[in-house]
Formats: sequence, C-alpha cells, structure tokens
Amino acid sequence: MHQSPALFVLVLVATAAATWSSFFLVAYARQLEPVHAAGESCIGRERDALLIFKQGINDTDGFLKSWQPRRQDCCRWAGITCSNKTGHVIQLDLGGTYLMGQISPSLLSLEQLEYLNLKSTSLTGHNGGIPKFLGSFKNLRHLDLSDMYFTMAPPQLGNLSKLEYLDLSNSRRMYYSDISWLTRLPLLLHLDMSETNLSSIADWPLVVNMLPSLQYLGLFGCSLPSANQSLTHLNLTNLQHLGLSNNNFGHPIASAWFWNVRSITELYLCQTSLYGPFPDSLGNMTSLQVLYFGCHLEYVYPATTTCNAATMTVDMRNLCDLEYLRLDGSLSSGNITKFLENLPQCPSNRLKYLSMQSTNMVGIIADGLGQLTSLTSLVLSYNNITGSIPLSIGNLSHLEYLDFSNNHLTSIPQELANCTSLQNIYLSNNNLVGPIQLGIGSSTRLQSLDLSYNSITRLIPPGIGSYIRLEHLDLSYNHLTGPIAPWLGNFTRLYYITLSNNLLTGNIPPELGNATNLEFISLSNNHLSGPIPLEIASCTGLGYLSLANNHLTGHVPSKIGMLTNLVELDLNNNNLDGGITEEHLATLKSLRHMDLSNNSFSGPLPSEYGALGLIELTLSFNYFSGHIPESIFCKLRSLLVLDLSHNLLEGELPRCSQKLNLVFLHLSNNGFSGKFPSALQNYTSLSFMDLSKNNLYGELPLWIGDLVYLRFLQLSHNFLSGDIPVTITNLKRLRQLSLAGNSMSGIMPWSLSNLTSMTQKHPRRPGVDMYVWYTSYVGKFREVWPVVMKRQELKYGLGVFDVVGIDLSLNQLVGEIPDGITSLNGLLNLNLSCNQLSGEIPAKIGLMKSIESLDLSRNNLSGGIPTSLSDLTYLSFLDLSYNNLEGRIPPGSQLDTLYMENPSIYTGNIGLCGHPLERNCSGDNTLEHVNQHRREKVSEPVLFFYFGLGSLFLVGLWVVFCTLLFKKAWRVAYFRLFDKVYDNAYVFVVVTLGRMKGKATS
Repeated sequence: MHQSPALFVLVLVATAAATWSSFFLVAYARQLEPVHAAGESCIGRERDALLIFKQGINDTDGFLKSWQPRRQDCCRWAGITCSNKTGHVIQLDLGGTYLMGQISPSLLSLEQLEYLNLKSTSLTGHNGGIPKFLGSFKNLRHLDLSDMYFTMAPPQLGNLSKLEYLDLSNSRRMYYSDISWLTRLPLLLHLDMSETNLSSIADWPLVVNMLPSLQYLGLFGCSLPSANQSLTHLNLTNLQHLGLSNNNFGHPIASAWFWNVRSITELYLCQTSLYGPFPDSLGNMTSLQVLYFGCHLEYVYPATTTCNAATMTVDMRNLCDLEYLRLDGSLSSGNITKFLENLPQCPSNRLKYLSMQSTNMVGIIADGLGQLTSLTSLVLSYNNITGSIPLSIGNLSHLEYLDFSNNHLTSIPQELANCTSLQNIYLSNNNLVGPIQLGIGSSTRLQSLDLSYNSITRLIPPGIGSYIRLEHLDLSYNHLTGPIAPWLGNFTRLYYITLSNNLLTGNIPPELGNATNLEFISLSNNHLSGPIPLEIASCTGLGYLSLANNHLTGHVPSKIGMLTNLVELDLNNNNLDGGITEEHLATLKSLRHMDLSNNSFSGPLPSEYGALGLIELTLSFNYFSGHIPESIFCKLRSLLVLDLSHNLLEGELPRCSQKLNLVFLHLSNNGFSGKFPSALQNYTSLSFMDLSKNNLYGELPLWIGDLVYLRFLQLSHNFLSGDIPVTITNLKRLRQLSLAGNSMSGIMPWSLSNLTSMTQKHPRRPGVDMYVWYTSYVGKFREVWPVVMKRQELKYGLGVFDVVGIDLSLNQLVGEIPDGITSLNGLLNLNLSCNQLSGEIPAKIGLMKSIESLDLSRNNLSGGIPTSLSDLTYLSFLDLSYNNLEGRIPPGSQLDTLYMENPSIYTGNIGLCGHPLERNCSGDNTLEHVNQHRREKVSEPVLFFYFGLGSLFLVGLWVVFCTLLFKKAWRVAYFRLFDKVYDNAYVFVVVTLGRMKGKATS
C-alpha cells in the first residue's frame, strides 16, 4: 500500500525531537556529575579520606601498599570497588587482612558506601567498641564486623535502614544489654551474632520477630537464657536458616517458639540442653532440609557424652525435603525399629545423611532401612542395637559411609555386596562371629574396612584381596588363625594395617614389603615366629611398626635403618637376640619411641643415636652390659622416659653439665655402683625414679629434696646408709617412697606431714595428673613399675599413678614413729618392719583411713594397741608381730578377720591378751597378768644382779673357809678374835641393861 507524504514528515519530526531531547538529558546528567581530571575514575575527597584512614592502620602484611597518593585512581587500590557510573567508592573489603589500628571517621566521606567488610581484623573504635559513626552510612547494605575485638555495639547501627546483611559474630568480648535497635532494620535478610554475649536479652525472640524479611539468623553460642517465649503473631515467614546451637536453654524442647515457622530449611540445635519429646509439629515442617540436634562428641571411644536428652517419636514421613539428620549424643532413649519407620517415606526420598551415634537406641534394624535409597552416610555407632544387619541394606546403592560400630550386631549379610558405592565400613566392637562374609569383597571402591573387636574366626578370606583401592584395614582383636596372607602385599594404596591381638601363626610374609605406601603396621599379640623379613625395609614411608608379643627370633636386620620416617618401633616381648648397633639407629632420625624390652639382646648399648628427638627409650629385661653411654643422657635432650631396668649394666651414671628433661628413669635390677649419683642433681624434671636393687652406697644427699617434681622414689635394696635426710619431706608431690633393704639409721623425719600428696585432699597442681601428661607428651603408657606391698612385689602399669605408700623396712632406724605420719590419710601402704623403732604406736593411727597394708613387725614398740586401729576399714594386711606390745587387743570385726587370715599378726608380743588370743584379760586376771608381765620384764635385770652378788658371796665364803681349814695360825687367830669380840659384846649388853633398870627404879 502507498504511504502518505504527511505521515513521512510526521515521523521525521518526531525522530528529530527525540534525538534532541536525549542530547539535553545526557548533558544535564553530566552537569550533575563531579568534574574529573583526565584519566581519573575516583572522587578526590574519597581518595583523601582513605589515605587518612590508612594513617591510623598498622599494615604489617602490606595489604594496603597500593594505597599511595601518587596512584590517583583509588578505585584500583586493594579492597576498593567503585561505581562504574559515578566513580564513588561503594565497596570497602578489608576482611581477613589482620590490619591493626583505629577506624577513622574520615570514612564518612564515602557517602555512597554500600559494602563494608572488616572481618578478622584488629580495627576498633577509640573506646574499643564499634564506632558510632558507622550508623551514618545511609546507603550501607552489607556490614561484616565478625571475628573482631569489639566490646560493644552502638544502637546507632539501627539507623542503617537499607542494611540487608549484618554479621557481628565471633566477638566473644561483645556484651549486649539491648538489641532493640535491630527492629529498625526492616530490610535485614542476614543476621549473625554468634559467639557474642546475649545472656541478658530475655526477649530476643520478640526482637527478631520484628524483622519480617529475615532469612538467616545465627545465634550460636550466645548464652541465650531460653527459647520458650510465646509469640502471639509470627512475622518470620521468610526465615530459612535458624542456628541456636551451643546455648544452654535447659527446658523442654517442645516449648520452643520456632516449631511453627514452616519456612525453616536448616535448624541447628546441637548442645542446647533441651530435653523431653520432640513436638508433633516437627512433622509439619515440610521445608526442612537440615536438622542438627547432635553434640560435638569429643571422644571417639567410648563416645558416651550427651548434651541433650530428648526423645524422638515424631512422624517425619512427610518431610520429603529432609537431607541431613544428625542426633548424635542427644537422645535419652529410643527404639531404632520405630525410629526408622518414622523417617521420610516419599517417592523421591532425599535423606542422604543420617547420624545417630551414642543415642541410647535399642532394638533391631528393620528391613525398612532399605527404603532410604538416597543415603550416602549412615552412622548408628555406640548404641545397643542387636540382631543382624538387615538384608535390605543391599538397596542402598548410593551408600558410601557405613558405621555400625560399638553395638551388639551378630552377622554381616551377603547383600552388603550390592552397596557398590561403599568406601568406608566400620563394624568394630560388635558380636560378629564366624568367618568373614566374602560378600563385602564385591565393592571395588572400598577404602576403609574396620572389623576389629569382634569374634571373627578362621583365616583371613582371600575375597578381601579384591579391594584394589583399600587404604585402611583393621582386623585386630578377633580370633583369626592361620598365616598372614601374602596377597596383602598387593594393596598398592594400603597405608594402614593392623592384625594385632589375633591367633595368627607362621612367618611375617616378605611380600608385605611390596605395599610400599604402608605407614602403619601392627602385627603385635599374635603367635608369629621366624625372623623379621628384610623386605619390610622397602616400606620407606613407614612411621609405626609394632611386632610386639610374638615369638620372633633372630637378629634385628640392619636394613631397618632404611625406615628413615619411622616414628615408633615396638619389638618388645619376643625372642630376638644379638646386638643393637649404630648401624640400626644412626639413620632413624625421626624416631620418637623405641621399645625393645623383654628380648635377649646383649652386648653394649649403642653409643650413637640418630634420633636426637627420641622421647621414649625402653630396653629393659635384656642382657645389655657395660656402662651407659654418655650420649643417652647428654645428647638425647628430648628424652622423657628411659627404662634400662633388668639388664647387666654397671658402673656409674654419666655426668652432664646441662639440665635434662628426663621425667621417668627406671634403672633397677642392674649392677650400678658408687655413691648415690650426683649426676641426678641436674635431673630437675624427674617425676618417677627407680634405682632399686643395685649396689649404690653412702648417704642419701640433702639435695634429694631439690627434685621437687618427684612422685615416685624407689631406692630399695642397695647399700645406702646414714640418716634419712630431712629434706626429703620437701618433696610435696611425693606419693611413693621406698628405702627398704638398706642400712639407713637414725630417726624417722618428724616433718613427714609435709608430704601433702600422700593425703586425701592434697592440693592439685599443674601436671599432678600424670596419666594425662603421659598420654599427651609421650603416648601410650607401656611401663611396668614394681611396688612391694603386703610382702608381695606387685607390678603396676597405669595403676602406678594411684599408688601411695612408704616403705622403710629392713633398715636400722631407731626412735619413735612420728605422730605426724598419721596425717597422711591417703597412704595405702606403710611398712616400717625390721627396724629398731621404739615407743608406742601413734594413738591417732586410725586417721589413716585409706591404708590397706600396715606392717610394724620386728621392732621394739611398746604400750598398747591403739583402739583407733579398728577404724581402718580398708585394712587388708596387718603385722604387729615381735614387738613388746601389751594389754587388751581392741575389738573389731576387721581385726578379727585379719587374725583369721593370718594368726601370726600378734606373735611375739607376750603382753597382749584378750580376743582373739587364748590369753584371758577378764577382771583381775587382766591386771594380774599385766603386772606379772611387768614384774617379769623388771625382774630379769634384778635377778641377774642378785645372782652375781650371791655368787661372789659364796666364792668369798669358800675362800675364807679353805684358808682357816689349811692355815692353823690363821685359824687360832680367828677364834681368838671371835672370843674377844664376843666378850666385849657381852659386857656391853650387861652394863647397858643394868643402867636401864637403875633409871627405871629411881
């Protein structure tokens, strides 16, 4: 059709008008923009403000090095983003830069700032709080002040009306007394105040309920007082993420306010101390994808920690979007059968992660488990689940991680082979019996297999050989028999293998050396024999090798020195022999623990050790001879544990000028000689020292009291003499002291009450818990320490940390037993027998409530047995024999029982009487018996005196008689003298009587 000319003109005019209008609009807009110099896209005043801000910053890492005055374009500076249209700075991102200093008010010049991130810096306001002027950025939409050191947040932040993202988390010094200013942020989508102190904000749910746009709320670890507030009207219709973990709410879980928020997709409630049944309304939260109600279980074995105590019987079958459900350590009870029935049963089941470790579940796993076909991780460990693993587990074709350990399961189904995606299987600590099912060998993706602590029998099945990707294999603590299969060397990815604590026999296969990626080998506690194969040296990445408690023979191959990454070597309790030389040890520079005890090694100790960082060296119960090389004491500066006991070593200990870090020193049962080693004066860290059964002599030095960390001191059966130094009572940490079997003399120290660690309420000091120290700094405790108690040598492992005793027997001590010893009410063993102690048994001995063994026999103790002795209810061994005790034996069922077990406990004390002895103490007989005993004790020296005097009299009489008999002249003179004396006496008497009569008459 033909167009009209008028229409053409009209279109032309309209086009021209539009063009001119656009021109004028652009020109007007440009007039509104700042005038920039050529080549610039940064506002000058904003650049100056940033430079002023930098002046107050300590930038040790040089993050702000691009902030230079000569670099005019501040939009190209690090952390700066400008608007492409206006040139204004709209983003300042300094997060993670660790800047230090103050936040300058000059930043207020950044009027168009929309994004401010100061996360993980040490920037603060002038008073340590968040600067108030940050509330003046009217265009700010994103503010991240997390991981900083603020102490307070100003209410001016409520002026940021356009704010959509606010993160104030991880400022543990931050304390809030008011958060009502949050209600003035209507556009807020993301709020995170985790790890700040909100303990005084009781109405916090009412405040956040005033944020209708909120989608993310993070309040982890805020010391929130409760979550059971009532909301009359719910505004949080957009809330998707709610994180309230690590708050000690301590009220019923059903009373919480959030169960009616149907929009929630992620709910985190771990470690909240909530209890009671979950509400039924949980089943209506159809948007829920993540429910984390578990605990952070710190101890993998045994995992018994609980932080919540709820029950879960809710019908969750309609929660079709649920993908992650974790309830670890948070249920007080439950039935696994019913629980699995209540899980989502939707056509498109999305549950991928289910973890219920340590939830007190009982019952059996029903076939309904097979409906959870999307599961990739299933953890039901540390429960009381019984029965068999259901056959339906074969339906879980996506399952990658399976942990049913620490239950009471009895069998593994063949159908487990259908779980072809399995990478990790953990079934340890169950009741699995019989041979290993070959079905589990069908998963070629398997990386970890742990069947330890079961009752699996017979051979290691060849089917395991199909695990071509196997990296971790643990079959320990079973009843496996037969030889170790050579095909184990075919696992090219295997780095961890333990077959310990089984009944395996035969030789260690040389083929094991083909698994060159091995880092951990434990074949201990079996019945393996033969030599250590040379091929094991090919595993050059090996860090741990334990072949202990077998029947291995032969020499240790020198090629073991090729294991340069070896950290721990344990060959104890075998039949290995030969020597250990520098060739074995010179290149083992990574070695930290070496235990070669209980073998038949001989010859001198090696003088050079490549591992200068060695922590533990145990060579006890061998036939090593000669002197201890100086290098052990003076070069192994990191050595904490040294056990050379039960060898043939001799001489004196090496002297080192520097102080050493040795904590455990065990040199008993050797032939060390000389005076008490002065070298030990530098061992100021010593805590356990046993030098018993050597040939040491001389006096115990006064500086023994300077070893203030000593807890265990055993010097028995040497030739030590002299007094017990009083400084020994300076050892306030001492718990076991044995000086038995020496020639110690003098009196017992009277200040024994200073040994406060031998009391029940001794003060706790850092490091007192030696078990914790040992496991932290050394590792597994393998030491054996002998202690004589109840006349038996008891061997202690970990129990040695609890031994509290004093043994001063078999010496020549004199004087009385100090009364202060009764204050040591933590003592388990007190042995003062076979000395020359005198005086009475302390009357307050009944205060020693913990004592189990008391031996005061073969001394010169006198007096009665204190009645308080019958108060020692833990006493199981008593010997008071061969003293001078007297009087009635105190009544008490404990003493009667001890007498029945050992009737000789009172033998040699003839002054004792009463039950249970046959000597009667009733009525006067008691006094007569005691007096008779006293007369007997007193008359012994008196009779001896009179016997001597009578003997001398008889001898003198016979001498005079014989002289008069054979000497006539002496005899005549004697009788003449006698007659004269007689006459004189007679005249004297007659005259005296006459005078008396005369006086009487007158």
